[in-house]
Amino acid sequence: MRERAAELRAEGKKGAKKADGMQAVLDRIAQMAPADRVLAERVHLTVTAAAPQLSPKTWYGMPAYANEDGKVVVFFQDAGKFNYRYSTLGFQEAAHLDDGDLWPVSYALRAWSPAVEKRVRELVTAAVS
Repeated sequence: MRERAAELRAEGKKGAKKADGMQAVLDRIAQMAPADRVLAERVHLTVTAAAPQLSPKTWYGMPAYANEDGKVVVFFQDAGKFNYRYSTLGFQEAAHLDDGDLWPVSYALRAWSPAVEKRVRELVTAAVS
């Protein structure tokens, strides 16, 4: 909760918000355990390439990417944060992934591969469309 309070205070500064957000994401990724860091770096590169219109920021201490309204679209949660056996790639309500009455919004992420990168790119592209 302290991390979220600091995030909210930082959002009050308009000028360098995006640059500050990017640095906060990179700093958070650097703090992760090595296995989580590798995944987070790949997610970061893929999201920023597939959806450059999203702004990096931290959200509840996690790397996240927000739309122009400031709403989080996609986030990465490292396994170490809650002592899970897998990291999570998640999508918030602002993501355009609706598919009928039931669709996934959270994905377990254990390893990176070309197939995983392709799927993440597809999901992020759909989420911002």
